[in-house]
Amino acid sequence: MNEMFRTRAAYVAMGAVLGLVIGLNLEGLWPTTPLHASATHGIDKFAIATGAVDAGVEALYFLDFLTGDMRAAVINPKTGKFNAFFTRNIAADFSGAGRTSGYLMVTGGANMPRGSNSFQFADSIVYVAEASTGQVAAYTIPWNSSLQAAGKPQYGEFQPLDVQPFRTAFVRDEPNPPNEKSK
Repeated sequence: MNEMFRTRAAYVAMGAVLGLVIGLNLEGLWPTTPLHASATHGIDKFAIATGAVDAGVEALYFLDFLTGDMRAAVINPKTGKFNAFFTRNIAADFSGAGRTSGYLMVTGGANMPRGSNSFQFADSIVYVAEASTGQVAAYTIPWNSSLQAAGKPQYGEFQPLDVQPFRTAFVRDEPNPPNEKSK
C-alpha cells in the first residue's frame, strides 16, 4: 500500500475533498458545461441530420440527392407531433449540380440576431457540400417560437445564408489522352 494512505489524516483529507466536490455539484455551484449533440447520416441518395431550433426543440433535416429537395420538420414537445415544416430545392443554389450530384450535410450551432422580423433564425445552420462543384452552402430556417408555444403549425422555406466554393482545383473525369500509354 502507498505510504500516503497509511495515515488517518490522508483519509480525512481525501474524504473532505470528495465531500466538497459532491456538495458543490448538489448545490449547483460547481461549473457545468451542457453538452449539445447533433446527428448526421447518409446513404446512397439521402442524407438526414438533426439540429437545434430553439431551447429544447430540434429539427430533423432531410435531403434527397435525386431531386435536390431539402426538408425540415420540427416536433412540438407538447403534442409529440410534427407541426413545423420547411422546404427548399437546393439544386439551383449549386451552379452545375444535377441528378448525379453527391451531397454531404451537417449541422452546426448559431445564434443569429432576430432583427425586425416576426421570426428568428433557428439556433442551427445546415451546411450542404456538393461534390461535383466543390461548393458549400449554408441554410437556416425562419423560426417563430410564438407559433410553437401556441401549438400552431408553421410552414416556410429555408433561408440561404451563403454559398462559397471550397475546392480550389478544377476536377473532372477524363480518359487518358490517345498518345499516353497506360501504366
